Parts: sequence; structure tokens; C-alpha cells
Amino acid sequence: MSEVVLKAENLHYSYSKGHKVLKGITLEIHEGEKLIILGANGSGKSTFFLNINGVLKADEGKIYYKNKLINKSNLKELKRHVGIVFQDADNQIIASTVRAEVGFGPINLGFNRQEVIKRVNDSLNYMGISHLIDRPPHYLSGGEKKKVSIADIIAMEPEIIIFDEPTAFLDPQNKYIFEEHLKKMSFENRTLVISTHDLEFAFRWADRIVVFYDGMIIADADPISVFTDKEVLDKANLKKPILLEICEILKTKLILDTKTKPARNIDEFKHLFDLI
Repeated sequence: MSEVVLKAENLHYSYSKGHKVLKGITLEIHEGEKLIILGANGSGKSTFFLNINGVLKADEGKIYYKNKLINKSNLKELKRHVGIVFQDADNQIIASTVRAEVGFGPINLGFNRQEVIKRVNDSLNYMGISHLIDRPPHYLSGGEKKKVSIADIIAMEPEIIIFDEPTAFLDPQNKYIFEEHLKKMSFENRTLVISTHDLEFAFRWADRIVVFYDGMIIADADPISVFTDKEVLDKANLKKPILLEICEILKTKLILDTKTKPARNIDEFKHLFDLI
């Protein structure tokens, strides 16, 4: 298994007295992994994200980045290396032009003008939106805004990128484009952490799935193990992905061997029939 780049240890967090949102979360995030966080609204996913990138400070618990305990003296390092793309791009975008928006992060990290310009251009090229550089971001389409919000984070070159419900406001075409960008980031060995309610996407994409329930972790395993655990599914109100259900039906009909590993995407599903 790859190196642990970020670790949360026994995190507790409350927004107000008597309203505890995180209840002892311990989680390791590994270099280059594709990690999905599942859970109902209010289960603590977003609050956890804001704790591990330094926006919120836990009431109790510790955060380690590359085995270094995070404290006031090195909090800026955590924020630099752990970027977060919020669910609603309008909540992230603050500048009057795309150029200024994407340059905001590098400027605040203290880079000189030449380096800021380079990072802005590189991140816009990476997302394929260089033509939008002088456009007001608030007048862009939802898909374009999402690309700008991702470019915001890419420009700061974080090691870990967190996406909080990234496809919530996207149409099917822009969901496909977003997933293609994820493939590119993963190929570059970026560490990607995503919360989503899209169970089909979670099943086909993740290396590992963690399930939150009422501020606690109730599952942490590979996708097949999580989605075949009836107790976890019932407790977190999750459903089996369609491909997994189909594979299980084919096994009960004796069309597939009971020991056959379920397909997680269409290509794997097609390959199953080569084994019959």
C-alpha cells in the first residue's frame, strides 16, 4: 500500500454546544488513491473535509500531513497541499474575471507575478478553458464554473484534491467531462477524495470507499466489499449499484460462476461473458 499522506486521528467537531457533527473520526488517506466518501446529508462529510484542509479546527483530535502533526506553525502548509473544490462553484468563485479568480490562490501563497501568471495559464490550459480567461465567472455556465473552480485549486498545485459533491449541478455531458478530468489527475498520481451521492460512479471509480453515518465511520473497504455489506447499506440508506445487482442475478441463474468477481464497469461486464 502507498504512503499515508494525510491522517485524521480521533476528530471531534461541534458547530454549537450539544450539536456534535464529528464523533471520533480516524482515517488515513494514501498517496495517489481514489477515495470516495459516502453518507447521507448531515453525516459529517463536508465538516470532515473542512477540518482536514485547515478551514475548521477540531474540538479534539489530531491531523498529520506526511507524518507531521499540524499545528498553528505549519497550518499554512496543510492548506497549501490540501485543496477543496466546493459543491456549488458560486460559493467558491469571488473575483470579477477568470484570470483574477484563478490567480487569487497563488497570490495568497506569496508567489511572484511571473509565477502567478504561469500557474494561471497552466491551470486554465489543463482544464481546457484558456478562452475564458477574461470572462466574468459569474456569467459562465454551470459546467464552465465547475472547471474554473477546479482550475482555482490546480493553480495552487496541491498534493490532495477534495471534491465535495462535484457533479451535483452538472448535466450528463459535463459529468462525463468531469470524470475524464479525474482520470487525467489520477494518471498523474494526484490523491483524490470525493464525496458523492452517485453510487454508480462511486462503484466504478473508487479504489476505496468510506461510509459516514451520524458523524462516525461505519465502513472502510474496497467498493465490492462495501456494496455487498447489507448491514452497512441498510444503516446508511445506500443501494447496490446496478451492475453489481445484475452480476448477482446472473450468479443466481447460474449464468456466471458464483466465485466470479463482479464487474465494476461496462468493459469488465462485457469481459465476464468471455468467461462463460
